Amino acid sequence: MKISYARTEDAAGKVLSHDVTRIVKGKCKGPAFKKGHVIKQEDIPLLLNIGKEHVCFLELAEDELHEDEAGLALAAIAAGENLVMEGPSEGKVDLVASTSGLLKINVEGLFRVNQLPDVIMASLHTNSPVKKGTHVAGTRVIPLAVKKEIIDAAEKIGSANGPLIRVQQYQPCKMGALITGREVYEGRIEDAFTPVLKEKAQSYELPEPLIEYAPDDAGFIAAKIKEMLDQGCSLVVVTGGMSVDADDVTPTGIRLSGAEVEKYGAPVLPGAMLLIAYHGRVPVVGVPACGMFFKTTVFDLVLPRLLAGEKIYSTDIAALGHGGFCRRCETCLYPDCSFGKGGF
Repeated sequence: MKISYARTEDAAGKVLSHDVTRIVKGKCKGPAFKKGHVIKQEDIPLLLNIGKEHVCFLELAEDELHEDEAGLALAAIAAGENLVMEGPSEGKVDLVASTSGLLKINVEGLFRVNQLPDVIMASLHTNSPVKKGTHVAGTRVIPLAVKKEIIDAAEKIGSANGPLIRVQQYQPCKMGALITGREVYEGRIEDAFTPVLKEKAQSYELPEPLIEYAPDDAGFIAAKIKEMLDQGCSLVVVTGGMSVDADDVTPTGIRLSGAEVEKYGAPVLPGAMLLIAYHGRVPVVGVPACGMFFKTTVFDLVLPRLLAGEKIYSTDIAALGHGGFCRRCETCLYPDCSFGKGGF
């Protein structure tokens, strides 16, 4: 890469080597064009109007790419399904979710790209729930020009590791919710869980969940779970009765339904008494009572993965310990916070 000069009339396609300042008395003083800008034919009149009869430009070697071209190439290497590119601007290209879903990052591949010189790639945490239009990652080329061999190396990393960044779309889901507790079943107290579950279903654009009630009776709970499965529920949520108190028989009821327990207990606060089980391919989730009182709990960490069609294993739950302590902020910002971001 070297610096040369050209007549402005002949400068289309040239890459500016420095900012070109524009001064309008009483109005503005600043760059009309920034360093690295590729001059277009329509830019020439403005350059002449601000007194630029010649421009200073960069000449790229055959083995170099301009920052914008390299940035686009880098973003294309990273981008998997349900992502669109936004940019380039000064070598920076953002990746934007084209649908709501679960963000998946190949963390090892991302790390390897960031070990390359002169380029960077930054993302949100893997397994973050994202909405359509969310900016989930960005790439940037550090100098004005980069060696083609660096982009070739990034491409090899991307090819070896599959898409580095993608959004896994949520699957259609019919949620069944079984609210346990004799006091609720008999109408002694108001059901506080249903509004919470309806709100969560709505936030993921799911149909309103099928709501059923059960007393603290393991056989009754098991029968209701089976009924929900027979009605085509693809996710069954059983609330309350998850502690070790003698009256808390929900885990027993889940087992009696024929579901195989993957993990009982999670290193997450709030939400330690979570239970994950499977009836065939259908997840059955025991949600502790904290789900009524706290806006964000362990349930919010597992729900998006379940909706994306992933099976959750005991090792996934164990990994939640790092980052599993909620700050309980006065105004909840989840998922734009540290909760649940350490592992999983």
